[in-house]
Amino acid sequence: MAEMQNYDSQVSDPASRKMETFSYLPEMTDDEIRKQVQYIVAQGWQPAIEHTEPERAQDDYWYMWKLPMFGEENVDNILNEAKKAHEAYPEHHVKVIGYDPYQQSQGTAFVVYRGPLK
Repeated sequence: MAEMQNYDSQVSDPASRKMETFSYLPEMTDDEIRKQVQYIVAQGWQPAIEHTEPERAQDDYWYMWKLPMFGEENVDNILNEAKKAHEAYPEHHVKVIGYDPYQQSQGTAFVVYRGPLK
């Protein structure tokens, strides 16, 4: 097994901060984001969009963009709502969430738009 890598993140260094599991991987392409949203729909999870200021990204609670999209199965509609949130709040991070209604928790969450780091 390869040696584990340390990610030197500091609260005082905004560029080093990580958000959610996917932030430790290379940035996702539009196609990879689409596939993640397709996975949310395929699992029967309820999609939702949240956003927050970059300096508050480590907080537990982000602002909800509208209500969760209960029953939404159209990937384009979900991606369009994320884009609308980004357009409304271009200085904020925007993430897509898939709520698992059976486990009553987030099945996945990942940032699709990053606000500027200050």
